[in-house]
Amino acid sequence: MQEIIKGCIRKDRSSQYLLYKEFYGYCMGICKRYAINDVDAAEVLNTAFLKVFNHIEKYDANKPFKAWMAKIMANTAIDHYRAKLKFSMHDDINEYGHIGQGAAVYDQLAYDDLLSLIQTLSPAYRIVFNLYAIDGYSHEEIAETLNISVGTSKSNLSRARQKLQEKLATYDQFSSRLKIAIANDKNINVNERRA
Repeated sequence: MQEIIKGCIRKDRSSQYLLYKEFYGYCMGICKRYAINDVDAAEVLNTAFLKVFNHIEKYDANKPFKAWMAKIMANTAIDHYRAKLKFSMHDDINEYGHIGQGAAVYDQLAYDDLLSLIQTLSPAYRIVFNLYAIDGYSHEEIAETLNISVGTSKSNLSRARQKLQEKLATYDQFSSRLKIAIANDKNINVNERRA
């Protein structure tokens, strides 16, 4: 890997291609967590890889390369939504209770299902949730990165969890009905899943 990185520092196209090919799947997974759809994810990915290639000489070889790239991917996604959506980090939602149970539901979800649920969150909630719950940022780091208060970061995380909990409950109800229908060899009305 160090030889590929050295080649990228020299702006060698074949080294850049190898690096892109090696990390495409990993980086696309990060971009999809932040993006609304696959087109946006690809746009963020390509912009982020350009940043990687333009700043690779700043990479500290004493630290994990994958983590360095992941941070660039996440920051590029955040910048993308700041510029494109110009969203407010505050959503007007009244009250949310404490988030509890649900671990069993998570076990039933495939990665793509969970990713789809996360993508339904508003940009403000989705970005804070991804940074905190998936990428391991602290609330202080999120506040600094997004130029919001620590309290706003905590509030948006709590609201994101509440929204996901509600969506997971709906998913769990639909999943239970589907299992019963399959076991009884009956049809299920998909439109009733919101009931």
